[in-house]
Amino acid sequence: MVSNPGRRTALVDAAIEVLAREGARGLTFRAVDKQAGVPVGTASNYFTSRDDLFTQAGSRIHVRMTPDPFQVDETMRAAPDRELVKELMRWLVRRMTDERTGYLALLELRLEATRRPALQIELNRAVRAAFDEGVRFHLDFGLPGDEDTVLVLYLAMTGVLLEHFTLPGMLSDRELDAIVDTVVSRVVPPR
Repeated sequence: MVSNPGRRTALVDAAIEVLAREGARGLTFRAVDKQAGVPVGTASNYFTSRDDLFTQAGSRIHVRMTPDPFQVDETMRAAPDRELVKELMRWLVRRMTDERTGYLALLELRLEATRRPALQIELNRAVRAAFDEGVRFHLDFGLPGDEDTVLVLYLAMTGVLLEHFTLPGMLSDRELDAIVDTVVSRVVPPR
């Protein structure tokens, strides 16, 4: 295995692009090489198998979707109330919309995880770690609600994003921010 972390990251990012555009079946070493603009055979020097490529894409995708810590600090200066939760959820939807490729690739990876045990283990680890961090964040900042509130928000926002990316016509009669505000108003208790 070749050890060039920058090249490996570029190849994994190329794999995420391929996943979003062509789906799991289109994720081949050749497609990754082409997307990354490297010579044919490069990806096969960095990944032991397609399973390895899927698993590393599953690890990398969450890094790409992590919010900028400076923006988090700025946002969290507001009062820890339901309105702040609304802003955080609107921000989440905007980040996922801006990282559309990553989110579509994540959906592909989730489906592929039903057939690839190593990928399922990695996605379970990564998604659970992100969820646990979200719970800690929510509680540490004194936002209204408890761990169950965060769980219901997570499940609801996952559904909103799934509809938004896969069947945009389903929600086209409503603004996305208004949908987010409705979800938060129904889930998060007032102070």
